Amino acid sequence: MGRWLIVAAVVLAAGCRSEPPPAAKRPPRTITGWREIASWKGRGNAQLDSFSIESWDWRVRWETKNESPAGAGVLRVESHSADSGRLMAVPVDVHGTGHDAVNVSDLPHRYYLVVDSKNVDWSLTVEEAILSP
Repeated sequence: MGRWLIVAAVVLAAGCRSEPPPAAKRPPRTITGWREIASWKGRGNAQLDSFSIESWDWRVRWETKNESPAGAGVLRVESHSADSGRLMAVPVDVHGTGHDAVNVSDLPHRYYLVVDSKNVDWSLTVEEAILSP
């Protein structure tokens, strides 16, 4: 009987560990290029079509132009989970005219972008990283 109590105590103690589950780890790879996933153009606010990212790395290339009136242009872009709608990141939040590419690193997922824009024409391109094997 004593042996069963010891076995039961060991099993219970092992089940009471408070270690969190292991976090998802990003595989070590090198980005060798970029593949276009989707692109959009517009003026004003928009919720864009969903897209799938299969890599840990992707980016948003953005451009704003034709600001009118001068000094009043705004572009803010949010990425949301296409499954839950949850806000994932804000890769773009700029004023005026310009262009750039902003890298995003997250689990492979389905996303959509929400654009908040005032007084500028905008263009957005989502690109996924091409990784070395």
